[in-house]
Amino acid sequence: MDIIDGPKHGSIIYHPSILPRHRGASAINWTLIMGDKKAGFSVFWADDGLDTGPILLQRSCDVEPNDTVDALYNRFLFPEGIKAMVEAVQLIADGKAPRIPQPEEGATYEGIQKKENAEISWDQPAEVLHNWIRGHDKVPGAWTEINGQMVTFYGSTLLNSSVPPGEPLEIKDAKKSGLVTKNGLVLFGNDGKALIVRNLQFEDGKMIPASQYFSKGEMSAVELTAEEVKVAETIKVIWAGILSNVPVIEDSTDFFKSGASSMDIVRLVEEIRQRCGGLQLQNEDVYMATKFEDFIQKVVKKLRGEDREVELVVDYVSKEVNEMTVKMPYQCFINGRFTDADEGKTYDTINPTDGSTICKVSYASLADVDKAVAAAKDAFEHGEWGRMNARERGRLMHRLADLLEENQEELATIEALDSGAVYTLALKTHIGMSVQTFRYFAGWCDKIQGSTIPIDRARPNRNLTFTKKEPLGVCAIIIPWNYPLMMLAWKSAACLAAGNTLVLKPAQVTPLTALKFAELSAKAGFPKGVINIIPGSGGVAGQRLSEHPDIRKLGFTGSTPIGKQIMKSCAVSNLKKVSLELGGKSPLIIFSDCELDKAVRMGMGAVFFNKGENCIAAGRLFVEESIHDEFVTRVVEEIKKMKIGDPLDRSTDHGPQNHKAHLEKLLQYCEAGVKEGATLVHGGRQVHRLGFFMEPTVFTDVEDHMYLAKEESFGPIMIISKFQNGDIDGVLQRANNTEYGLASGVFTRDINKAMYVSEKLEAGTVFINTYNKTDVAAPFGGVKQSGFGKDLGEEALNEYLKTKTVTLEY
Repeated sequence: MDIIDGPKHGSIIYHPSILPRHRGASAINWTLIMGDKKAGFSVFWADDGLDTGPILLQRSCDVEPNDTVDALYNRFLFPEGIKAMVEAVQLIADGKAPRIPQPEEGATYEGIQKKENAEISWDQPAEVLHNWIRGHDKVPGAWTEINGQMVTFYGSTLLNSSVPPGEPLEIKDAKKSGLVTKNGLVLFGNDGKALIVRNLQFEDGKMIPASQYFSKGEMSAVELTAEEVKVAETIKVIWAGILSNVPVIEDSTDFFKSGASSMDIVRLVEEIRQRCGGLQLQNEDVYMATKFEDFIQKVVKKLRGEDREVELVVDYVSKEVNEMTVKMPYQCFINGRFTDADEGKTYDTINPTDGSTICKVSYASLADVDKAVAAAKDAFEHGEWGRMNARERGRLMHRLADLLEENQEELATIEALDSGAVYTLALKTHIGMSVQTFRYFAGWCDKIQGSTIPIDRARPNRNLTFTKKEPLGVCAIIIPWNYPLMMLAWKSAACLAAGNTLVLKPAQVTPLTALKFAELSAKAGFPKGVINIIPGSGGVAGQRLSEHPDIRKLGFTGSTPIGKQIMKSCAVSNLKKVSLELGGKSPLIIFSDCELDKAVRMGMGAVFFNKGENCIAAGRLFVEESIHDEFVTRVVEEIKKMKIGDPLDRSTDHGPQNHKAHLEKLLQYCEAGVKEGATLVHGGRQVHRLGFFMEPTVFTDVEDHMYLAKEESFGPIMIISKFQNGDIDGVLQRANNTEYGLASGVFTRDINKAMYVSEKLEAGTVFINTYNKTDVAAPFGGVKQSGFGKDLGEEALNEYLKTKTVTLEY
């Protein structure tokens, strides 16, 4: 490549705007102020006007409703700008660089970097006010007059939820008073809509949380421990180094009044991070505590975890049910807050017990998915989560597990309402195993390690080679409707323990426990953007997740056809890592030498557990001929004892199927079995009552070619085939004659037979003289068309990690 010099090629300039509309140093600020839907940058040839030369290349990105200048730079302008400059240089070197004249029409040159130009004009819609404030964010800051003094606003977001209660605050020229709430200062546009600002700065330079306006940010002093005194002394030395003109740093020393500038803030924050054990402060922390004694108090409170963000705003749908008040969030959870879907769409989530609507839930659009991914990416690359040490990450996960356990009755009730899960089972399994999963993976956070590897050392040099296990980045998780919270836990706990951020799409028909989980994750202290929950359809939200270029891993549990489609999309988009837990047709072989009472009891559980809506359910039972008839008789006798009814009734054994369409599919499945000649021994019908209830069903005389023998029902349907006495290899061949391989089982008292069968069965899990016995420490996943990859156990971590090999010579 030629060296590009001025005389031969001319100079090129990077400019953060899509010219010509906004020019000058404040162009990107104008992009936000004007409410542009697109931002971007231009690389152009310099001329005498510097920013009026011909265009060489341009790149653009969508502007999200709450973007700031910083957000746009971090997400797009900086990383993509570097790539574009490299591309521009290459185009010049190759002689292919275009020179596209810039039109003058519509170009603006007004400067907005002066404080007097940033005053807020109040008689405008809320979105225009929001754009003005975020466009001036950081420099010079949009301001207004409150109680006779200039107050500058920072950290504006549009308020899409209901206005929280607060104390009125008169603002000069504003037609409606602001509200000081626990979440910030709510402001109103002339259209009745609202926005909320997070921080306020006064004329003396001090910044406070807007929620503390009436207390002016006063902090109750805390007594320092011996260790905290050492930190304070270290920080005093840092202040002295920056404020070299101040003879002695005293408690009353003011950082800015002593001559510090904005660059000194960066130095202060970075020096503290390096010399105080990685303590991460924000620039705003300095503005909020400008005096040394106040600054030390803020640092100490941050060290103690007391300096947390304001409380989460949640709109609930509340129901009095199960002798409690159940409070259910229903909006998308993106970047640490609940918000309506971008297009305002909602859908009904249905109670399968009676077919009634529980509530309307936000229906995520493509824009919502993109916002959630952007938030997760920012949290991973620039947020507190990416800098957090592993033990602190584990502490947050332990705290979340505690909150899940503290709220287990409410969560189990929501699960019963939304998915039809029997309450007692939901307590033990749906919620109980979710708690266990988070506790298990919390313990793994600080035990993710690489290894050192001896390699061939060419003399006289010496080499050291080691591996590091690193998080992948943003991960997408798509979960099914049969165990809404437990499937969330199985995947997200491993994902978070590995240090990733996530965007999770719950099943469209069962979103409510996932949204409650989002609320609890915020209460546990997870930084914003780390966990995002987007309810909606698989065709819209799920498909976008599989195609999104910023997602590095997708974990999916669901049907095999959808899994294939997801895998194809992931490959075509950016070859993202994939793990799939798909369909099953798990065989259960029952030999005549089994303990029959146990085989009957466990066999029923293998089929009817969780209403048969169980990925590892025994899809086909092979019963040895000599005990076949007795086994069937006993099963039918036990089914007749089962109580079908309200899942919240503690004596209920069998609740409703998850949703109406699934019930209809199960009834068609039974009709197909009867038509093919299988014997319907019991059930096969819908229960005559409100809701989506189906009778536990038993088919016998099922032959290998039949539909029932090949396809999964995913419902309470027991498929029984007999095999000849002593024909071990024959029944194994029949059991393996399926494209699925998720789970399997065998009942026999003969340990040699059991081990032989377990070795020959083609499945990810084999149960011997038990069934449904999963544990958080035992890896779980299938083979063949049941998918690949593991949930649970140490192996699950590897699904969310990448290995980096490092070799150095010394």
